[in-house]
Amino acid sequence: MTTPTFYGDEIPLESHLIEIRIRKLDQMFDSRDPSPFLAQDLDDDAQQYVVASAQEFSRRLPLALVIHMSEPADSPEKARDAGEAIREHFTRQSGFTSLRLKELLHDGWISLVIGLGFLAATLGAAAALAPWTEKIHGIAVFREGLIICGWVAMWRPIQLFLYDWWPILDDRHLFDRLSRMPVRIVCPPPPSAPLRRE
Repeated sequence: MTTPTFYGDEIPLESHLIEIRIRKLDQMFDSRDPSPFLAQDLDDDAQQYVVASAQEFSRRLPLALVIHMSEPADSPEKARDAGEAIREHFTRQSGFTSLRLKELLHDGWISLVIGLGFLAATLGAAAALAPWTEKIHGIAVFREGLIICGWVAMWRPIQLFLYDWWPILDDRHLFDRLSRMPVRIVCPPPPSAPLRRE
């Protein structure tokens, strides 16, 4: 039986393993990305699989990625650097997610100021119309409509601050975990090279 060749990091025993089986290492990365290897993005399908697999595991234990290749590595240097490239990808994703969170909170504060201003205006108008509700037909309905509109204007900031921010924060925490995980490459040895472990 052929002894496989190993590249990359040692996998701690307590890690949750995410395992991927591919033919060649290039399948892990976006072929359209012209960046140098260490700055390349992961292929969309590969990223989605890694993220979905990581979400299934407990947050208390570290993650580790094992990539099983059915063909020998075209470039041992590339195979050794794959872990760093994958971790760097998730570090960038964490940064993008932090930016999304910052923009969301910025939009939330703007929405809150606008919503509170509109609510104050509608409540003020409703208070001014209160003495006329019994004198003019339909004023009571209009006044209640103003109050409802004022509170509806608060829906957007309430949604942002109560619900929309924490899924993004969860994504950032997950990307941070993935940016620290060890990566191990397992592949057949080169046909012309002696069997060895690295």
